[in-house]
Amino acid sequence: MKIGVVDYKAGNLRSIQNLLQFLGADFIISDQAENLFKCDKLIFPGVGEAAYAMGQLDKTGLGSMIKDFAKTGKPLFGICLGCQIILDHTEEGDVECLGLIPGTAKRFPSGGLKVPEIGWNSFKKVQDHYLLKDIPADPDVYFVHSYYPYVEPKYGIAQTEYMVPFYSIIGRDNVAASQFHPEKSGPVGIQIMKNFIAYGG
Repeated sequence: MKIGVVDYKAGNLRSIQNLLQFLGADFIISDQAENLFKCDKLIFPGVGEAAYAMGQLDKTGLGSMIKDFAKTGKPLFGICLGCQIILDHTEEGDVECLGLIPGTAKRFPSGGLKVPEIGWNSFKKVQDHYLLKDIPADPDVYFVHSYYPYVEPKYGIAQTEYMVPFYSIIGRDNVAASQFHPEKSGPVGIQIMKNFIAYGG
């Protein structure tokens, strides 16, 4: 059961690599679409700015590969920026995105708390999902973001509040994503990644 990690020069790959190695996963990190498409599961990480990331995905063909991979029904897991650009659109740079889950990445409102949100925050489960197996109630996880996924409730798996309530885990069919960083979220993040690794195999 090989896991592919998409390298499009916009991901926090070292932390994800360390976590997958710690969990004994069989994985590759690659910027080659054909190699990633052959994998059984795909992790789509990301940090940084959406327009740059979408430009990299378009230039390398990795964006088309990710959309084709999602159509196969194999599990795909987006993280942070990867959670935002699997949506239809992002307000960051007014960019069209991959459209795997209907929705928009919205910027936190000005005024009130500091933007970006950086640090630990909790989430509440709003529907059952394999990623949340053996996860305790109201767990703390680590966020670094100025934008958040705005989706219909049927795509919301877990909800967090920072100035506004938002879905910090979203999912549709075989595609799921977390706005927080599992690879920086201690035991809770480890369990979420274990659940992804174990799912379906």
